[in-house]
Amino acid sequence: MIDRSVPRRVLPAPESRGVATRPAALPVRPRTGRLLVLATVFVCAACGLVYELELLALGSYLIGDSVTQASIVLSVMVFAMGVGSLLAKRLRRRPALGFGAIEAALALIGGLSAMALYASFAWLGESRPALVAFSFAIGVLIGAEIPLLMVLIQRIRRQDAGGAVADLFAADYVGALVGGLAFPFLLLPLLGQLTGALLTGTVNTLAGGGLVLWLFRHDLSRRSRWLLIGANVAVLAVLASATVLADDFERVARRAVYGAEVRVAVQTGVQELVLTGPGTGSPRSLDLYLDGRLRVSGYDEYRYHEALVHPAMTGPHTRVLVLGGGDGLAAREVLRYPDVASVTVVELDPGVVRLARTDPMLSRLNAGAYADPRLGVVTQDAFRWLRGPDTRERFDVIVSDLPDPGITPSTKLYSQEFYGLAVRALRPGGRIAVHAGPLAGRPRTYWTVETTLRAAGLRTAPYSAGGRLTGFAAGPDRTLGGGAGPPQDWGFVLAARATVPELRVDRDTPGLRSLSTRTLQDATRDAERTRLDGLPPSTLPHPRYS
Repeated sequence: MIDRSVPRRVLPAPESRGVATRPAALPVRPRTGRLLVLATVFVCAACGLVYELELLALGSYLIGDSVTQASIVLSVMVFAMGVGSLLAKRLRRRPALGFGAIEAALALIGGLSAMALYASFAWLGESRPALVAFSFAIGVLIGAEIPLLMVLIQRIRRQDAGGAVADLFAADYVGALVGGLAFPFLLLPLLGQLTGALLTGTVNTLAGGGLVLWLFRHDLSRRSRWLLIGANVAVLAVLASATVLADDFERVARRAVYGAEVRVAVQTGVQELVLTGPGTGSPRSLDLYLDGRLRVSGYDEYRYHEALVHPAMTGPHTRVLVLGGGDGLAAREVLRYPDVASVTVVELDPGVVRLARTDPMLSRLNAGAYADPRLGVVTQDAFRWLRGPDTRERFDVIVSDLPDPGITPSTKLYSQEFYGLAVRALRPGGRIAVHAGPLAGRPRTYWTVETTLRAAGLRTAPYSAGGRLTGFAAGPDRTLGGGAGPPQDWGFVLAARATVPELRVDRDTPGLRSLSTRTLQDATRDAERTRLDGLPPSTLPHPRYS
């Protein structure tokens, strides 16, 4: 006899327990369906890493300091992925619909992120809030993928949780590898950041939408199916329209950043080169930007290059090495001396050299330095070149015309190890002239460069020269181009091995416009008043610049 006094506990259906675990009705065999899910994981992981790398690259380019931008993007994105994983719990009852909606949103946000970030920089002058917002949004959506995919793959064929997780993460990590390699070697050089992100969003839409709308179509109600179809078609239409308009958008945004007279805009394998100013007339109206930073102003670049080069040329100068300076302007000052026998320019970016050779205005500004038979060019990283076998040559003068030491990629070119290599390439009695960043604006950075030179065994003479404000391009209302701007100092250090070098220029130096021995002596006295003692040198394992 059955005792009915105690009611039996009725277990709820799987759907009501919050997880869709019933077997899926698939149009293919379970093994094939499982492989299709893992292939989608692979594609979506590759797309997700491309979005991440695109934010890192564009953030470093627009804001500067790649270490800081990488830390912001990675930390925010990893945190957001945890948030996304928690939020995905609410979607487990309808995993196919949830995954399809997430992939459509991810493709739209990730695909448009580069364009939105550039627009924020061009018209608002600030892109860090947009960088954080996109990192968080993309991270939340990526974090929600794996929990839903776990439910979907278990509905195809049940297996132990450990095996399912291992399969998903294996596909995810391999996809991330492919995406990580595709971004620098394929997407960036062939398509650029804007079009590359848009194409990635398109692939993401097709992979995510295709999986749900075909493989798991029986899990969707008629209304849900049409909703996903409409969302995916809308996303593809937006991404396609943005791709068609990408070139026009880039031109308009570039004008907002650099002004109306953009003549040359080239993305090399190293950086973006932008040349502004009219194609004819005086080269004084020319401005050259490297990765958004004003590198050369035709208005007063002579003040910088005269102060950098000529104090080092008062001693022996038969053989001269210029590190950086692919624009040919430092070489122009060196080649004014008829007794210079050879000049070697070591420039990382062949695009800068090509522009300096071929652009009529820039070629006029550097006085046709690259046509001088005494000048030779090596397109290589300066640090690597100094370490290589070609540096058996010795030079009377080394001119270090490199980007500011606070820009992270150039930090190693202001290290004690780098200056040790430079000393090795210096002839007895030779001199090294170093651009050390702004003395008044960033004294700690400047005096760290000077301390690092002394740590490499050199005796130093600090000095500075005045000129226009240099830095990021800032748009037509905040422009740094097209005329005189607020005054700003350039800091330099002249160094030698045996004794402290004397800061002077010869009276018969040809072509000097702004420099004299008296101004140099005044500049070194002013510099010494700002000296910061006790600073440690910058080394490769412990860089000291910020």
